[in-house]
Amino acid sequence: MSKALSALFKALADPHRLEVALALAGGERCVCELTEQMGLAQSKLSFHLKVMREAGLLESRVQGRWVYYRLSPQALAELSDWLQRLQTSRPLKAQSCC
Repeated sequence: MSKALSALFKALADPHRLEVALALAGGERCVCELTEQMGLAQSKLSFHLKVMREAGLLESRVQGRWVYYRLSPQALAELSDWLQRLQTSRPLKAQSCC
């Protein structure tokens, strides 16, 4: 597994970051909306968004004083491709140990 793919899974491993990903599944959202929806302090949410952004899971844009986040289509495709390969790999029957 590549470092980039590993970073994506690590970014999703935290329950708060998984909740952010689910919130963004419907499209782009402002930080103020995410803060309200998740009930997190803005500083805590900002930390989680930073981790996700550095992993490549999020893209952002600034409009005025607000930052809008969305899931990265490229990151989602990488995750999906890896999971698809995992699902379609042929499991081998274990050899007898004795």
